[in-house]
Amino acid sequence: MKPFLHGKQLTELIPGYLNGELIVKIYFEFNKELIEAIKTIPGRRWNQEFRYWYIPKKRFNLPTLLKTMESLTQIDYSALEAFDNGSEYSQKQEPPPNHHEIDPIRRFEASAPAQNIELPPGYLERLERKRYSQNTIKSYLGYMKDFVKEQKGKDLQDITPEEINAYILRLIRIKGISPSQQNQRINAIKFYYEKVLGQEKRFYTIERPKKSRTLPKVLTETEVLSVLKSLENIKHKAIIGTIYSSGLRRGELINLRKQDIVFENKMLIIRGGKGKKDRTSVLSDFLAIVLRKYLELHKPNYWLFEGPNRKQYSATSISKILDRAARKAGIERKVTPHMLRHYVE
Repeated sequence: MKPFLHGKQLTELIPGYLNGELIVKIYFEFNKELIEAIKTIPGRRWNQEFRYWYIPKKRFNLPTLLKTMESLTQIDYSALEAFDNGSEYSQKQEPPPNHHEIDPIRRFEASAPAQNIELPPGYLERLERKRYSQNTIKSYLGYMKDFVKEQKGKDLQDITPEEINAYILRLIRIKGISPSQQNQRINAIKFYYEKVLGQEKRFYTIERPKKSRTLPKVLTETEVLSVLKSLENIKHKAIIGTIYSSGLRRGELINLRKQDIVFENKMLIIRGGKGKKDRTSVLSDFLAIVLRKYLELHKPNYWLFEGPNRKQYSATSISKILDRAARKAGIERKVTPHMLRHYVE
C-alpha cells in the first residue's frame, strides 16, 4: 500500500469478509489523528489479529466516512465498486481528486460461493478412500472448488506454486482468512497435487501460521451445575450430562450407540474419536442414573441419542440445547459444548 499520495497520507477502503460477514476494511499507516477520527464513526471496529479497522457492510455509510476523514487523508474507495449494486456506496460516483487504481491483488468480487464448480476428477474419491472425516471432506471440497473457480478454466496441472502462493495471499489480504483456514486451504490444494496426481510434495513460500496456544474458555463448576439443573427435558439433560461427565467432544457424543454404555463396568466406549482412535471413559453414578431414566422413557433404536425418524442426532441441536440452558441459568456469555470439557473449581 502506498502510504502517501501527492504529499497527503492515503487511506484505502477494501471490501472483504470476516467470519462470514461482508465488511469494509480501512487501511492506513499509523496516524493518531486518523485513529481519533475513525473512533467517532458509528459501527467501526478494530481487528486485533490482522490489525486493521473495519465497518460491517450493513452499517457502512460512505458519505459519513468521507465527511469525517477527508480533511485528514486522501481516501481511495475504488475497490468498493466490486460490491453488489444494491449498497448505498456502489452507485456511480466521481472518484476523489488524485484517484489512483488499486493493485489488482486487492480487487474483490463479492460473488456467491462456488457451488456449481466441478471438482477435479478423482478428488472426492481419493478423500473417501483415505478415510478422511466428513467434516474434513466437506471443508476440502469447498476450498478446492474456490481454488478451481479462481483459475477461470486454466488446466490445474499448469498452475505453478507461485500462482498458488499469490492466490493464498489474496485470500489473506482480501477475505482476512484465519490462520486455521489458511492451513486448511493449503492442505486442500496440496492434497490434489500430491495425493490425486501423485506429484512430489509441494512447498509454498507463504509462511504457515503458528497455532495460537490460548487457554480454553472455561465454565466454573457452579455454572455447569446450574446449566444441568436448568434442563427439565430428560433427553437434553442426558446429552449435556454425558458431554460434561465423560469429557466427550460433540462428534463423539452423536456417534455413541446404545451398546456403548456399559453400566456393569461403569464405562462408556467412544469409537473413532480424535485421530480415529477408540477409547473409554468413566460412567459416573450421576450419569448412570440419568441415562437409565432416559433409556427407559425414550427407548432409542440404534444411536444412543436419535433425532427425528430415528436418525443420528445433529450437532447443531446440541448447541441450541446448551445455548438455551445457559441463558436460563443466567450465564450471559456464549457457552459452547467444548467448554463443558473444561471447567474451573
